[in-house]
Amino acid sequence: MFAAILVRLWRKEGCHIQVFALCLTTLGSFATLFIAAKLIGHKQISQLDFFDYITGITIGSIAAEMATELEAPWKPFAAILIYAGVTLLLSVVTNKFPRTRRYLYGSPIILLDHGKLYRENLKKAKLDLGEFLIMCRQQGYFDLTSIQTAIFESNGRLTILPVSTQRPATPGDMDLSPKQELLFTELIMDGRILENNLQHMGLNLTWLSQQLKQRSIHSARDVFLAVCDRNQKLVVYETGSKEMRTARRAK
Repeated sequence: MFAAILVRLWRKEGCHIQVFALCLTTLGSFATLFIAAKLIGHKQISQLDFFDYITGITIGSIAAEMATELEAPWKPFAAILIYAGVTLLLSVVTNKFPRTRRYLYGSPIILLDHGKLYRENLKKAKLDLGEFLIMCRQQGYFDLTSIQTAIFESNGRLTILPVSTQRPATPGDMDLSPKQELLFTELIMDGRILENNLQHMGLNLTWLSQQLKQRSIHSARDVFLAVCDRNQKLVVYETGSKEMRTARRAK
């Protein structure tokens, strides 16, 4: 669509300035949308409240209008800033005064508890029994008797607490003490050594070179990805190879 507009304007005589202005307004729209997204914050779609979802759609629509608005681009620009500012203000208010979140975004609603379904709460959540059962099945609960409590959250998701006898067994239930798993840190990405990560892990280039030589790898450029944990367990993915080699440094 944008390309078609550019072609039409370019074919008209004396419209080179308009094409240039269109490019500027498009770049301005992109920059404004980027800044607004940074101000509002990053959330997944499933984490958005209804108000945030509608605000995001509105801001996107205004940004699209700003990209092709040549006469007065400041109007959609100002509208985007106002929407982003109000959304940011509401976020600050709800963080400082948690009770206001209940009035602005709603509060969790208990739909089922101790084997009892609450019809009135289903109406408050604007759900019928069919929709409720679908949400339960999506989380793997086909039998309502295996659910202790079901709560409809303010972001539209259903949170389920299973009956104790139905929940998966944990190592603690079996008196087991498994070793704590540790996070891996990237040391090499796409053939490039990340020296800051090496230093953060208390390692150096000499240690990394020795580890690569043990795997018959002569250069970091032959490594697509290499990660390491605090126990110095190094996992290497070679470039152009599906094989994975692991090793643990001798203590």
